[in-house]
Amino acid sequence: MAGARVLELLERLVGFEVLSGADNRAMTGFIADHLAALGFTLHRLPHPDGNREGLFAALGPEGPGGVMLSAHVDVVPVAGQNWTRPPFRLSTEGGRLYGRGTTDMKGYLACMLALAEQAASRPLREPLKLAISYDEEIGCQGMQRMIGALASGIGLPRLCLVGEPTQMGVAIGHKGKAALRARFTGRAGHSALAPEFLNALHLAADFVQALRTEQAYWQASGARDPAYAVPYTTLHAGRFWGGQALNIVPGSAELEFEYRHLPGDDPAEIEARLARAAQAIVQPYRGSFPEASVSLLVENAYPGLDMAPDAPAVGWLQGLGAGPVMKVPFGTEAGYFAAQGIETLVCGPGSMAGQGHQPDEYIERSELAACEALLGRLLEGMSA
Repeated sequence: MAGARVLELLERLVGFEVLSGADNRAMTGFIADHLAALGFTLHRLPHPDGNREGLFAALGPEGPGGVMLSAHVDVVPVAGQNWTRPPFRLSTEGGRLYGRGTTDMKGYLACMLALAEQAASRPLREPLKLAISYDEEIGCQGMQRMIGALASGIGLPRLCLVGEPTQMGVAIGHKGKAALRARFTGRAGHSALAPEFLNALHLAADFVQALRTEQAYWQASGARDPAYAVPYTTLHAGRFWGGQALNIVPGSAELEFEYRHLPGDDPAEIEARLARAAQAIVQPYRGSFPEASVSLLVENAYPGLDMAPDAPAVGWLQGLGAGPVMKVPFGTEAGYFAAQGIETLVCGPGSMAGQGHQPDEYIERSELAACEALLGRLLEGMSA
């Protein structure tokens, strides 16, 4: 079963109600004080707004190399969910520990902080490095800001383990993602004369159909990877709005949509096809309505992960007690580390499908124990 110190730290971490975009400094301050007292070198990376921050920390020999453990502090909201327990207070029932973030991913973070205490009491032949980020749940935005400071701060590690929930399996891949906004401009007017104007909602509806056509194209002609539950690139319309009143032809509309792509499908090609589809929608109207337009804006994107299943790090991690190799449907920050040339794997306690983002989120004590044991063996290998 999970050690008493891990449970104590998890209880403290669950008590911090830190949603994405919210002030996280009480939580990161607690973590920074904890690590500083253990002798870690700290690099605090504030968001430009000044109300939240990320951390890089290192213990042991200075410079590049070593192993990095990575977690995020933010959690998804509980509003609108039917919780039967206080979401920001750890509660126990049988072998389960309940609270927001227990699985995603404060359980892993608690194991990281407990390991830091063990590492402080022994000589290390290579550095132990920690990455603690913010705003992961809204598209990995925190790590996008942080990653550029890693090499100059504590040095690039040779290996990074991102502890998102995989039930302690070894995830070697996930899709990349881009979130986009489409803005449609038509011409407003009185609805009694609707055919004399250009309805922006109609343009947006045509673009939604174009997204469905693109989905069919990538499903039929794009890359495929049977390791994923959905083995092809996907496109998805999420939010769609426009208009001021029923008797006014809408002159503007907006649509938020995303695509999640396999490494074999080039984001530049995906976006070029979308841009051509958008122009094909408005072009027939430009003679009568020169203002007709569709603009596409990429609001956020993060890279995918694609490690070889026979990479040495995979066998090494399984030798420490990790489970089977897999690819996961959800995104992580792992692609940012991999883009720096760091061997990166995703491996952590809990089940994203079973508990992540759900009411009465919980983690099994046995999962925490497995994580704690694996990290303990990792530390043994790093010790002088």
